[in-house]
Amino acid sequence: MMVCSGILERLVAGRWIAGPFIADAITRSKRINSLGIRPIINYLGEEFSSETDVNDAVATYIKLISEIRKSRIKADISLKASQLGLRISEGMFMGNYSRIVAEARRNNVFVWLDMESAADVDATISAYTAQLKSGDGVGICIQSYLKRSGSDIRSLSKSGAVIRLVKGAYSSTRRLAYQSRLETTANYARLMKYLFSHAKEFVIATHDPGMVSMAQRLNAAHRKHVGYAMLNGISNKRAIKLAREGNHVEIYVPFGTRWLSYSYRRLKEASNLSLVLRSVLGGG
Repeated sequence: MMVCSGILERLVAGRWIAGPFIADAITRSKRINSLGIRPIINYLGEEFSSETDVNDAVATYIKLISEIRKSRIKADISLKASQLGLRISEGMFMGNYSRIVAEARRNNVFVWLDMESAADVDATISAYTAQLKSGDGVGICIQSYLKRSGSDIRSLSKSGAVIRLVKGAYSSTRRLAYQSRLETTANYARLMKYLFSHAKEFVIATHDPGMVSMAQRLNAAHRKHVGYAMLNGISNKRAIKLAREGNHVEIYVPFGTRWLSYSYRRLKEASNLSLVLRSVLGGG
């Protein structure tokens, strides 16, 4: 296992992960900004059951917001409910999320709330909608592999939510989730069409060239405030091309030492496997 981990770290961590420290994320973000692209910076870590780990995550995000402002980069940040205390209590998560959002608003930094497992959706949406009512500068991730996402997107769109649509890197039961790549992609297309028809602002986050092309055709018809998002180190040539064509483009930039679970989840995404392999071999 240690040999496998070492190989994965050499091949993947340096390409997908900015580095262990905030300074690494800022350096990578400056490079991304120079390409006309906006980074979404994420501090790696999830499933925290220790208050010490939760407090470290909150302090890191507060420091990250300060460094974004000081460095004058254009960047968003992205949080996970399970790193902010959801495994300890929903109240702890909501309090920490609220604290980070308040600090981000003071510094004009946009905050994304990532989506995790199916069991976390209700708590994540509840916390997000509470912040949405108190002001702007917040967005939420919705995953097309979950069968409930159509209902969630309809409800969130009516509330003026800013949605980042992804396929999803988690798994769940057949009752709750689509099990095949084909089903997940078909639902992604349905959700994307709904956003173009009913939402004001959203982000299409995918490496699927078919979905990107469909989004561009839909935007030619609807002319919405739409962005495109991809992962750091995967399909970034396509991201750069989109940015040069005048599109709003974002790249998800993780940093920190907890890179292993993130990297394995990326490798497990069958829909991205060929893209992942090309990125590791230097063709991304």
